[in-house]
Amino acid sequence: MRSTLSKIAAFVTSGALALTLAACGSDSGSTTTLRVGTLSDAPPSIYLENGRFTGYDNELLRDIAKREGFEVEFVGTEFAGLLAGVANGKFDIGSSTISSTEARKKTVAFSNGYNTGFTTVVTAKGANLKDPAAFAGKRLGVVQGSVQDEFAGKTAGAQVVRFPDYNAGFAQLKNGTLDGWVVPQDIGQKYLDQNPAVPLELGYTIEDKDTPSAFAVAKKNADLLNKLNDGLAKAVADGTVARIYAQFYRTTPLSKELQQGGPGLPVKNVGV
Repeated sequence: MRSTLSKIAAFVTSGALALTLAACGSDSGSTTTLRVGTLSDAPPSIYLENGRFTGYDNELLRDIAKREGFEVEFVGTEFAGLLAGVANGKFDIGSSTISSTEARKKTVAFSNGYNTGFTTVVTAKGANLKDPAAFAGKRLGVVQGSVQDEFAGKTAGAQVVRFPDYNAGFAQLKNGTLDGWVVPQDIGQKYLDQNPAVPLELGYTIEDKDTPSAFAVAKKNADLLNKLNDGLAKAVADGTVARIYAQFYRTTPLSKELQQGGPGLPVKNVGV
């Protein structure tokens, strides 16, 4: 009886090991597919076009995945729950122009940065929201949980109105129920370009220079973090980052650190 049980235990153990190797893509020829949480309405960085998730962030991630031997499956989500979803394993990677702030590093780990950007306030023409001092008493729309949400919340006297996505806030701005819509500058400019008949303009703008955009992973997933950093470094070195960036950003220059042969944008994580 004991011998029979030992054989069963050995069989179960070997089967579990085989499944583990297969899941990692080892010895089986299979490729691991990772779930990526992203948004569908924030061009040119992250958006849905003809049923396909694309944009600078997502096309760059596809290139990194190919270099590092895994595949990606993009899943649309709301930004407010994205980092929690990465931390608890719902998503393997977060790809959504996520600024690598110190507060967010307490929840997830970040790859090295692949973009820098600016925060701007989109307003009706002539609204004169050129300075934070003018925001008192104004209704400012933001995507909940974003860096722009944090910025608007720190502005004295502003009435912050939170939305689950960019389209919802932009619709409210167009119909006049918001005084300003606080967004990444490239996204704000894209909306203006796509809606030339709407009398809107960019107001106050500030550079997000200390918190580059980066891919988010669970803190415990050091192996995936290393793969992302390795693939990104190779994409910077051979000019792929510059090439993909140029496809989506026609007027905003790429950071010198991310141009071919540049040093990249290192991100220092907390507790990783």
